[in-house]
Amino acid sequence: IMPPVEGDANDYALNGHDLSALLSPPVNDWLIPADDFCQQPAPIKWIVKGWLQDKALIMVHGPSGGGKTFVVLDWCMRMAGGYGDWMGAKVRDGNVVYLAGEGHHGLRGRVAAWKHHNQCARLNMWLSRDGCDLNTHAGLQRVFDNLDAMPVKPKIIVVDTLHRFLSGDENSSVDTKSMLDACAKVMQRYECSVLLVHHTGVNEEAQHRARGSSAWRGALDIEISIVPAKDGRPMEIVQRKSKDAEMSEPIYAQLESVDIPGWFDEDGAAVNSAVLVAADAPAKVDKKDSKLSAHFKIFENAWWASGAEILNNMPYLSRAGLKNKLLSDGKKERTVVNDLTPSRPDNLIGALILANMIAPDAHGWVVINDVSASALMMQKG
Repeated sequence: IMPPVEGDANDYALNGHDLSALLSPPVNDWLIPADDFCQQPAPIKWIVKGWLQDKALIMVHGPSGGGKTFVVLDWCMRMAGGYGDWMGAKVRDGNVVYLAGEGHHGLRGRVAAWKHHNQCARLNMWLSRDGCDLNTHAGLQRVFDNLDAMPVKPKIIVVDTLHRFLSGDENSSVDTKSMLDACAKVMQRYECSVLLVHHTGVNEEAQHRARGSSAWRGALDIEISIVPAKDGRPMEIVQRKSKDAEMSEPIYAQLESVDIPGWFDEDGAAVNSAVLVAADAPAKVDKKDSKLSAHFKIFENAWWASGAEILNNMPYLSRAGLKNKLLSDGKKERTVVNDLTPSRPDNLIGALILANMIAPDAHGWVVINDVSASALMMQKG
């Protein structure tokens, strides 16, 4: 040990310095020299490359019935089933814990349909029987007790939905902080990611962000929006925030109906659910496409107004149902007749048939566009 001033140890002591302190210097590892700090490589570790980061807080949000749970389940079961790819992105194998606060009946069918569709024999995945208030001592301890009893650590824990696991008001910064603190404790204890499934606001301008306090977004490592399929356009999976990496390009997908083997309803009819499959990116919208979207929106509104009928597993709208809706909207009889004439390609029915959006069936029309039919069937539930 060399004294920090000129001279030897004897001179150091004679000048009034503490010689013994040189032999046990104080430890200062809180502040690290920048040169040393950047020496250790620290590349981002991904669970789903470019989309779900390891040991991160993630949120996936979208409107009710928009397909966000289908997307999250697809990620989870690809991890838990050992499938190495999601829409071209590398997937890391891992154990999944899915904290489900609602919709257990539908969730059971979705998991069964996915396993059948993907020929999956076994999933390293566990689901909760109900929800709990995660941001309370009792709720957090319940989660700890159950996770501690598992034979393996989870790679990711999904909280679906945030509202079902939050005690308090999602608009309150105090309640938001208590939930974020609980998530941080879970992440630290199990060295895993936490993915929150949340809703967007009701207004059209709020569909790109999560409902509630702005503190949610500030705390996230990754934020993802699910934009529902609409007007013939497929579902869009959009990354809104990626704190440590460049944001990924949007992914397009749609839901495909799957009959679940061995599942029948009380009338003996096969029970089906849906699985997420890749879809082509939509073409840019021009004026013609915009007019077609407006036509289909009218058709969709009439379908809902007339009872959302299903014929041969496709959305069906009768001629009478569409006519009654158009008349109730204030259209004149002559205009309605023109709209219902299939030989007029510029009007409602003619344009939709020409674009292969609908086809005549029985006393009306069925939706034959896969994306639009899938979206309507999903919303109907």
